[in-house]
Amino acid sequence: MIARDLQQPVSAGIISAIVGYTSSFAVVLTGLAAVGATREQAASGLLAMCLVQAIGIIWLSRRHRIPIILVWSTPGAALLAGLSTVDGGWSAAVGAFMLAGVAYVLTGLWPALGRLVARIPTPVAQAMLAGVVVELCLAPVQSLVDNPGAIVPIVLVWLVGVRLAPRWAVPAAFVAAGVVIGIDMIHRSESIAGSSLLPHLTLTSPSWTWAAVVSIAVPLYIVTMASQNVPGVAIMKSLGYDVPWRDTIVTAGVATVAGATAGTHSINLAAISAALAAGPDAGPDRSRRWIAAQSAGGTYLLLAAASTALAALVAVAPVGVIATVAGLALLGTLADSLQGSMSQPRDREAAIVTFVVAASGITAFGIGSAAWAIVAGLVVHAVLRRSPRQNA
Repeated sequence: MIARDLQQPVSAGIISAIVGYTSSFAVVLTGLAAVGATREQAASGLLAMCLVQAIGIIWLSRRHRIPIILVWSTPGAALLAGLSTVDGGWSAAVGAFMLAGVAYVLTGLWPALGRLVARIPTPVAQAMLAGVVVELCLAPVQSLVDNPGAIVPIVLVWLVGVRLAPRWAVPAAFVAAGVVIGIDMIHRSESIAGSSLLPHLTLTSPSWTWAAVVSIAVPLYIVTMASQNVPGVAIMKSLGYDVPWRDTIVTAGVATVAGATAGTHSINLAAISAALAAGPDAGPDRSRRWIAAQSAGGTYLLLAAASTALAALVAVAPVGVIATVAGLALLGTLADSLQGSMSQPRDREAAIVTFVVAASGITAFGIGSAAWAIVAGLVVHAVLRRSPRQNA
């Protein structure tokens, strides 16, 4: 039996991990597959992320006695899902993941780099994310037309969840998707081999190409810093906790590098999950809420065991089912990024140009639309922010 004074933080940590995992793992698998991962490699990435972030959570929360939660970057996974295989394939993507992790470490150790990233206008960064995500968020609509029998139940469950228990809406949609997949497998008399459900890591030697660095590493770093790490610090601050910036960002970077060859794309400070583990639901005694982080870390270790099985389930899903779950999971991200991109009237032109370029999905000189969107947005921002005296 868990002591009464531990029940709230322990349960809050479990809920934080389960909600975080089930709300976005489909986006992660979609993103890894988009940049060249096989089913086994994508499953390995999901497994590796659970392991390295669990270790980071347990270490940081015990060291600092505050409920620090690390998670994979859902916006980063959405960014990957909007890309295609770059020059060098999956190994080049792995190399880009490692570079992003190194950049997090440098950001923690070298404050000047953090200040440089902070100079990127928030509307431009948010508009880039919105442009990348919008195509994924259209998937439920498109799938609804193509396969209504499978998609309608998922959307209805999600809608009821949003109305009654918003934090559980996407997990509930995934459960509904699981039922749809199961029924479809019965109709097709298809099964999944038991040996394919056992969790295992698949390692890939990294390589580095210019296209992967510019199309994956740089946008991944920017979107994760702007959409996860910085908001995560702000959320923790609002709950009365000062995040140890250097330790947290360096740990996230080391975790990213350590897991990259197994498919980890990015580990970072949690935002929404942090509120679940560090808020009032974790108990009235703020000094003991760090136990919620310990509980979340332990839960991620258990969830790691399910990663390969979930990837196998995704692989046999009817057309549009997983894309629908991923799109529903990203609607909140789309709404937040659109709001952030339009928050400053003086930057709206730069933001809308960034959004349009990112949403276009173009690839030029081997470089994807996300990188070109940042360039276009910064150029427009610089031109429109120049004073009349400078233009004279």
